[in-house]
Amino acid sequence: MSTAPSDDADVKHTVSNEETVSGKDGTITKDHGLPSIADLAQANIRGLRTPEIIARLTPEQRLELETRLRKKIDLRLLPMIILMYILNYIDRNNIAAAKLAGLPEDLHLDPNSSQFQTAVSILFVGYLLMQIPSNLFLNKIGKPALYLPGCMMVWGVISAATAAVTNFGGLVAVRFFLGFVEAAYFVTRLSLLLELLVELGLRTAFLYSGALISGAFSGLMSAGITQNMDGARGFGAWQWLFIIEGVITVGISFLAAFILPNFPRTTSWLTEEEKALAIWRLEEDIGEDDWVDSEHQSLWEGARLAFIDVKTWVFLLLLFGIVASGSVTNFFPAVVKTLGYNNVNTLLLTCPPYVLTVIATFINAWHADRTGERYWHIIVSLVVAMAAFILAAATTSLAPRYVAMMLMVPGVYSAFVVALAWISNTLPRPPAKRAAALAFINAVSNASSIYASYMYEDRMAPRYVIAMSVNCGTIFLSMVAATVMRVMLVRLNKKLDRGIFVEGAINAIPGEATHHGFRFKV
Repeated sequence: MSTAPSDDADVKHTVSNEETVSGKDGTITKDHGLPSIADLAQANIRGLRTPEIIARLTPEQRLELETRLRKKIDLRLLPMIILMYILNYIDRNNIAAAKLAGLPEDLHLDPNSSQFQTAVSILFVGYLLMQIPSNLFLNKIGKPALYLPGCMMVWGVISAATAAVTNFGGLVAVRFFLGFVEAAYFVTRLSLLLELLVELGLRTAFLYSGALISGAFSGLMSAGITQNMDGARGFGAWQWLFIIEGVITVGISFLAAFILPNFPRTTSWLTEEEKALAIWRLEEDIGEDDWVDSEHQSLWEGARLAFIDVKTWVFLLLLFGIVASGSVTNFFPAVVKTLGYNNVNTLLLTCPPYVLTVIATFINAWHADRTGERYWHIIVSLVVAMAAFILAAATTSLAPRYVAMMLMVPGVYSAFVVALAWISNTLPRPPAKRAAALAFINAVSNASSIYASYMYEDRMAPRYVIAMSVNCGTIFLSMVAATVMRVMLVRLNKKLDRGIFVEGAINAIPGEATHHGFRFKV
């Protein structure tokens, strides 16, 4: 988002999620989403009524309360949500490591068929079917602190039960229901950030660091289990993978129920003053409170609003292309195996690309926050990923291929994190609409993993030319979608500058829009 400066304005202000405000002397008065403390008059201009409990605070008291509120939420939300994501990602993708630990042989999967690929892809069928209903149900009940740990416990049990399957049919059934239950996690965790904090960008990067860390951690853990536990107590190494990781997930779910917050109005460990401030910060940032009660959350109305907004469909294409190209992570151990090392060394070699991804993602997200820019942070990352896929398909030499593997994951995930923040900035309210849009975009995007699984069959190794070519094509699709979205948002911002009403934006009164109005980030 951007603002149009004025010679008469004492303060340059943007109502957005991660921006700064500076006076003429360059003094910073707002950083990374902090509302301008003294400027309650701006909220009145936008038609917002300041709660009495907030209005009576001095600027110093509000700053102190805000600092305490953010720290309290960050300490209780971020560590647990990241840990849950690590376990979510491991439970979903440990089948790739299990392939190197003897699962296909023990279950007598036909090496000349696509049975293993079907077992991987079926998870995303269940994931897709439950994504929107699950998130709309959460938006209705407003109790993520109970809903999310409950779902986590169930998927941990299902993951551990995978060790008991004895044939292809059992594996497919377990994987389907695992995806069905895990569907609750994606938008629930993002919704918690959206409902409780207006500082989204870097926190989204922290959130997705869970997946990246889990990629490195899973490789190390799988290598250790494969090396040392094969045959222990009569179980194969792949069975121990599912048992150990599933039991850990169930154990953490109990802790999560006591630690995770709910939405501002329903979080018991926030004081009344902190609840009022959390709600007011959302109103200042976007223009309305997020979650009032279940009667204010219309499931189908939210879906209708999302589907008739053209921005939802453009963002769908953007995220679909990124997620489709990122499906390589579902088979990353198999891709790394083409380097010719044994199973244990292969699992160890999967770790460095994820470590680099964590670093690259944080730098990209941090810079996107500092500059308030979205488009080029996505495009440059996608160019890196496309170059890596081309290199992987073009050579069989060891060093260039591992360089390609080191770059493809950072390129995809760096773009993915910024794209998610962009969606949240652009489709923020009403909450039912945002819930439906996020769930719909995520569900359809992950549907790409259904077909992508069949592009990584063993017979296609080592270059996986079809997969790498399709990945380049989907990346190009994302680039086009990002460009279209940028053009659309620039035009909408120009309308806001002129005081023209824009659906879905916070519209200031004519003459005040350039100083006090909402701006879409581009």
